[in-house]
Amino acid sequence: MDQKQRTGDRAALWIGIVVASWLGMQVVHECGHALGALASGGRVTHVELKPWTISRTDVDPNPDPLFERWAGPIFGSLAPLAGWIVAHIRQRSWAYLLRFYAGFCLIANGAYLGIGAIWPVGDAADILRVQPARWPLLAFGVTTVIAGFLLWHRLGPAFGIGRERQPISRAHVVGVWCTIGAMIVLECLS
Repeated sequence: MDQKQRTGDRAALWIGIVVASWLGMQVVHECGHALGALASGGRVTHVELKPWTISRTDVDPNPDPLFERWAGPIFGSLAPLAGWIVAHIRQRSWAYLLRFYAGFCLIANGAYLGIGAIWPVGDAADILRVQPARWPLLAFGVTTVIAGFLLWHRLGPAFGIGRERQPISRAHVVGVWCTIGAMIVLECLS
């Protein structure tokens, strides 16, 4: 394999894993809202899940909006982490991809609520309307962002970066891009 092909595979994997992580993060985040709504006796009326928009879940009635709003970022952080742990324990060759994804979800959900504690938008604004204390949002944000960066620590070689870089698996590149395609199709059908 020549240098140009290796660089192309590395770029395709990096771009693909970021895009797949963004799309997948929105899916598990909104699943958390839907599960929170159902668990608290609410009814999901609409889930906006298009690749070109910010995702959203509408609930009416919503008997426990605080629980439902927190369920999105909590489930959106823990479900990918659990998926990576299972893949890691089972020693799957692609576990590093789920490790990146789990870190991405932790950072994205944490930054969303942590920054939202200062500049309330979206879920953070909804949470603060019901519970005005900002410290839980900040604590969640700081904790999950740090955890996400810790998961990313030393992942470079698996993605073909650094002195100890490993070869990029073309099957992993294809798998990531097939996952993106499947998520786009499913999100467009929602």
